[in-house]
Amino acid sequence: MPPVAPELISPRSPRVSAARRLAKRNFRGKERLFLAEGPQAVREAAGAADTLVELFTTVEAAERYADIIGEARDAGARVHLASEQVIADISTTVTPQGLVGVCRFLDTPFEEILAARPKLVAVLAHVRDPGNAGTVLRCADAAGAEAVVLTDASVDMYNPKAVRASVGSLFHLPFAVGVPVEEAVAGLKAAGVRILAADGAGEDDLDDELDKGTMGGPTAWVFGNEAWGLPEETRALADAVVRVPIHGKAESLNLATAAAVCLYASARAQRASGGCRSVTAS
Repeated sequence: MPPVAPELISPRSPRVSAARRLAKRNFRGKERLFLAEGPQAVREAAGAADTLVELFTTVEAAERYADIIGEARDAGARVHLASEQVIADISTTVTPQGLVGVCRFLDTPFEEILAARPKLVAVLAHVRDPGNAGTVLRCADAAGAEAVVLTDASVDMYNPKAVRASVGSLFHLPFAVGVPVEEAVAGLKAAGVRILAADGAGEDDLDDELDKGTMGGPTAWVFGNEAWGLPEETRALADAVVRVPIHGKAESLNLATAAAVCLYASARAQRASGGCRSVTAS
């Protein structure tokens, strides 16, 4: 495969320096650009319209992932052949896979999410761990949710760890960032969405909610910090505070696992007879 740009031998190249700075949140925010690493993330970025700006690749990776390089070119991205040293300098992983993309920010205004009348939403309130944030977004994508909302007290969704943990779902699912939790809840309620706060000390049991048939309508789940849960003032905003039942001897579930259980429970209820997802136009 012939090179489409000179090989970037020096890590001090201006383009490499600009990409390297995106590991820091303040530079990401200023440039409205972030890094996506590895074949899965780069492929998804190339498939998202007007998202992939640049791609740095080693010669070996360019040969191994020739189809991805082609998709990147077709998407209008500038492709740079780079030495392994350059890739290692840009990458935030211990073992880089030879592909690092520079992508435009993807977040959607909260008003647009509300206007789409979502039926299933994950709200991340006070979630500080980027791995948890990315994994919950991935779970929401898998469960068929229409959106994710990150409050102003939550982690940056463009953090490299969050991007990796989303395993490409970042490029599939609309998400809003920096929304105050009170504004998020009020907006969703006004759009006809029931608010359920997930908390291990919740008054209501998820199994009971399913048995009562109360989960078939539009629903937003609010997930909090894994270490200390949701503050009382956030719990008070919800229509119900729901716990995932622990039937065995486990002390608790981690945030991402609990989120997957809750989101899939709602998705199942909504697809059941009479649920909001099973209604068809006459």
